[in-house]
Amino acid sequence: MALSSLQGTDYPEIREEIVKLCEQFPDEYWRKLDREMAYPAEFVKALSEAGYLAALIPEEFGGSGLPLSAAAAILEEVQRAGCNGSACHAQMYIMGALLRHGNHDQKAKYLPKIASGELRLQAFGVTEPTSGTDTGALKTTAVRQGDKYIVNGQKIWTSRAEYSDLMLLLARTTPRDQVQRGIDGLSIFILDMNAAQAAGGLTIRPIRTMMNHSTTEVFFDNVEVPAENLIGEEGKGFRYVLSGMNAERILIAAECIGDAKWFIERSRNYANERQLFGRAIGQNQGVQFPIAKAYAQMRAAELMVHKAAEMFEAGEAIGEQANIAKMLAADSSWAAAEAAVQTHGGFGFAEEYDVERKFRETRLYQVAPISTNMILSYISEHVLGMPRSY
Repeated sequence: MALSSLQGTDYPEIREEIVKLCEQFPDEYWRKLDREMAYPAEFVKALSEAGYLAALIPEEFGGSGLPLSAAAAILEEVQRAGCNGSACHAQMYIMGALLRHGNHDQKAKYLPKIASGELRLQAFGVTEPTSGTDTGALKTTAVRQGDKYIVNGQKIWTSRAEYSDLMLLLARTTPRDQVQRGIDGLSIFILDMNAAQAAGGLTIRPIRTMMNHSTTEVFFDNVEVPAENLIGEEGKGFRYVLSGMNAERILIAAECIGDAKWFIERSRNYANERQLFGRAIGQNQGVQFPIAKAYAQMRAAELMVHKAAEMFEAGEAIGEQANIAKMLAADSSWAAAEAAVQTHGGFGFAEEYDVERKFRETRLYQVAPISTNMILSYISEHVLGMPRSY
């Protein structure tokens, strides 16, 4: 018996369709991919053909024109079904910079092809080996030469670069010593990765990690980018990236809610079925209580995610709400993951139960796309008015 209360109540038709789609990709599918560290091309294709990866693209450019809360519902259900949305979630939030700050020609050129699945926009080139969350310290440069920019540098933790046709790239267009703040003088570009690789200037190197996340490091050696691919104004790229981070936090938080629901349902079912000492282990409070507490944490976080999405759609300032939603949701999924492993005992570490796979996947969100500590620093400084700690 499924827990009916774990089904979200908003966008019921979309949620039901996602459930049906995900049934075509059972645990065995993800288990095999995880074992081989392979990309879920079939799953991404199915979501794309069904129109879900174009959820946020306006109808005039071939998308569905749905609000952020609908995209959040899609990703939540993907995770609740035991699938891995990391292979496609970026296409939803990366395009925010293009949607909000790109010009009409750029939108007309790229958005219809992204909406149809002809082009994939899944790579976000921001983080560098020496910068991490200190974006102002990035060193990749884009130097203007006539009608093009020449890019040199390196990015790391650039997920899905091997499976993306386009990259949203943040690079320094004004030298660091010529700007007052490190985050000034940065610009954002649409990079045609296929053209860059064909010209020999772009190198992608996979990084093997504890979860199947298609993570890479990318090297730029005199890569040419047409000046017309500059998004917005030169030097304001960090501001454009920042404007999309709240959407990113909300969508990732929705995924964490989905993960938490998956863990809770699996734990409840196993606890009710597993018999030891003549009775179900779920009868023991030591087994019940961690699952019940994880459920309560998930429900509280879920409310915050919905509130943040509602405020985002109303055009309100939501730095506080988006950050808190992401932190609470990540904490709830991690608590549910811990409870699931403990409930399953030794079987929690067995591949065939899928708990260990999802356990590894959801652990990421304590660190990315922003770490819990950075969120706490944000709250301390910007909400509570305490001194800046870094």
